[in-house]
Amino acid sequence: MPPRTTDSSPERRDDDRPRPDQEPAPERSVPAPDAGAGTEAPAEQAPHSTDDPDTGQGGGPAGDGRTDEAPGEERDTRAGHAPVDERVSGSAPDHDPDTRPDSTPSDEQDTRSGPGTASTGADGGALAAEQPGSDAATDSGGASADDTGAPGVDPRVAAVRRAADGGRRWRAAQLAGCAALLAVALTGGAVAFGGAGGGPTGTGVDTVSASGALAPGVLARGDLDSGIVSLQKHLRAQPRDFGSWATLGVAYVEQARTKGDPSRYPQAERALKRSLELEPDNDQALAGRAALAAARHDFTGALTHADRALKQNPYNERALCSRVDALVELGRYDDAAQAARTADDRRPGVPVFTRYAYVHELRGDVRTARAVLERALSTADSPADVAYVATALGQLAWNQGEYKTALGHYARALAADEEYLPALEGRARAQAASGDRAAAVEGLERVVARFPLPGPLVALGELYEDRGADGDRAKAGDQYALVDAWTALARAGGVNADLDTAMAAADHGDKKEALRAARAEWNRRHSVHTADALAWALHVNGRDEEALPYARRATATGYRNAAFLYHRGIIERATGDDREARTHLKAALDLNPGFSPLGAREARAALKDLEGSR
Repeated sequence: MPPRTTDSSPERRDDDRPRPDQEPAPERSVPAPDAGAGTEAPAEQAPHSTDDPDTGQGGGPAGDGRTDEAPGEERDTRAGHAPVDERVSGSAPDHDPDTRPDSTPSDEQDTRSGPGTASTGADGGALAAEQPGSDAATDSGGASADDTGAPGVDPRVAAVRRAADGGRRWRAAQLAGCAALLAVALTGGAVAFGGAGGGPTGTGVDTVSASGALAPGVLARGDLDSGIVSLQKHLRAQPRDFGSWATLGVAYVEQARTKGDPSRYPQAERALKRSLELEPDNDQALAGRAALAAARHDFTGALTHADRALKQNPYNERALCSRVDALVELGRYDDAAQAARTADDRRPGVPVFTRYAYVHELRGDVRTARAVLERALSTADSPADVAYVATALGQLAWNQGEYKTALGHYARALAADEEYLPALEGRARAQAASGDRAAAVEGLERVVARFPLPGPLVALGELYEDRGADGDRAKAGDQYALVDAWTALARAGGVNADLDTAMAAADHGDKKEALRAARAEWNRRHSVHTADALAWALHVNGRDEEALPYARRATATGYRNAAFLYHRGIIERATGDDREARTHLKAALDLNPGFSPLGAREARAALKDLEGSR
């Protein structure tokens, strides 16, 4: 499966001020019910100010009233790719909430690039499964690139599909200009500025349950969109409430992440900037900036903002977790492990436990990772937490080739939230690995019809290729073209999408572009995932001697990842080291024989050839 990236990890609460001496000390590294971080009611603000909560701009008379806390900090309930496992999950309304705060937002659900697909890309970091969603929305059940007008398909998804269909027929010319096209098509014309363009108001995906208390009561129930509307109204009446500006900024980050719509990031940036203008160096906004930077894959920036937030409040949970995420993504694994222990000391809870578990998994300590997650699941006190942690356990089991166990965990997640997309994706992958290809295809079609993100798109394309029925090659091409469309949109929204590009393009796109992207990402951070991506990009470009050191580095931490072992084995075979190639190809297939429909097939063929030539 794709790496779990920080931006997919659930944001479950904005824990700002409570200190350990104000709550019972929970057991470290063992999930326990939250002691209940309370928050103060917002103080009265100057109602006459002209600050605009839609844009984060403006500035009327300087009012005196300010709140010390973000409203509604509650533990009650998101993937992932991120940064705290405290997911304020939810999705962006199809209209621009900045310009139409009184409208009823559409309920949408997030998907991780995979059920866990997201924990931090490299060696540590946030678990990528996102927090569960609430209401079931429409389901087109796997629309093809031509189903752009089908009921239940998000209009933005339809726009991406139209662009991708054009890209399939006119690939060289069409994709050259698709960034601007997608930016406009998917955001109703308000890409980076939260302008007055009103996007479509149709429904999209179901709301992912939010955890984090963005507004009293509303977000505690998991309705992020309604919570944002409530916050916007509050800020019109109390425009100098810096805590609510910070909370609104984090909510926009979550909308962008869960909806796959990077146009929300500039809105988040403005809200967080406004919070810091009202109260310089407040830890809520600094922690929000860390989350925003990580969502844009600026992990150096995320670390800087997290450190600044922790200087102001050493117990800020979001900042503690974002710091772990950033260190993991930067490949600083020893520092990430220490950061996870520090977070465990200060703010034990589901967001920290999932990161703690993932750091252990990336070091090859699957037993500890599983034990921590199982104890977290045993104490989960909301459907959102159950779905999230059960999905994380499902991915852990899938990575070890334990498909029956994985399916059991995904079933538990879906019993808690039947529309939780990360669990739906994980179940489909486990079904494919177990040999139930028909169910897997149906499941992934359902996922990508809602969120055409790179992980599930590539997985579905490979299943089509593996099936090989009439029209399947064209269907697979449509999925890969949609990856190009998504990365173009992401870049238009300020997101660094080089790792996604490198991973997808190496096998299913422009090999030279894959190498360019992989090198660019390696120059930013030295994680196991970037090492593996660079190794494979070098290999597909025929540069195996250069690739081998990176392939070795990708497997050096002990992370049990069948795709990494497969890549290393193929590269060793290409360099003439048949003995090591046999070792690593066999290890990949022994660990997770269904890690990829196409990759596993190639691994078996290569191993058979090597055994025959002994």
